[in-house]
Amino acid sequence: MDYLPSIELLEDTHEFPGIFVFKAIGRVENGFVARVVATIRDELEMDVDPPFSVRQTAHGRHVAVTIQPEIQSVYQVLAVYRRLQETDGLVMLL
Repeated sequence: MDYLPSIELLEDTHEFPGIFVFKAIGRVENGFVARVVATIRDELEMDVDPPFSVRQTAHGRHVAVTIQPEIQSVYQVLAVYRRLQETDGLVMLL
């Protein structure tokens, strides 16, 4: 997963600072949800977990984590995406 949105696209479609929605879909194993949330928290140097929700697939093999942190700049978005791409068990990143 090497795709990152362009700076121009992000600046044209989002206002910074502001809430940005990340969605990570992965296998329900080895604490996937906790690792995704911790990655964002760490990258953004947050003291508490950002708001997030979890939805499991019907067969229970995969989970979608939707995280909505406050983002200060387009560069933070790209940094989070880069870090999330390294998450074990990641299937898709939106």
